[in-house]
Amino acid sequence: QLVESGGGLVQAGGSLRLSCAASRISFSDYAMSWYRQALGKERELVASIAGTVGSTNYADSVKGRFTVSRDNVENTLYLQMNSLKPEDTAVYYCRARRIILSKFADYWGQGTQVTVSS
Repeated sequence: QLVESGGGLVQAGGSLRLSCAASRISFSDYAMSWYRQALGKERELVASIAGTVGSTNYADSVKGRFTVSRDNVENTLYLQMNSLKPEDTAVYYCRARRIILSKFADYWGQGTQVTVSS
């Protein structure tokens, strides 16, 4: 189970920190990602982080502003979002993924709303 928190309303230029608490999975075995979906648009990858090595990847639109991290002891994924823009407004979802028997096993959270006002 994945539960996101930390969303809210913030002015442009502000910051938010999202959290995704995982339970009932072996958290460190999973690659974790943040996705977002704006109203009327497709869901897009924002950032991802590997299970134990911790290598990260970011969408071009958030590079230099967002930082993804994880705590494998607390089983929690984070997304620090700085210099927020109105175009960052979306529902943000976390996803856990691992490969089991050559197939992807995915878990999704319920999402948390981020609204950036201009």
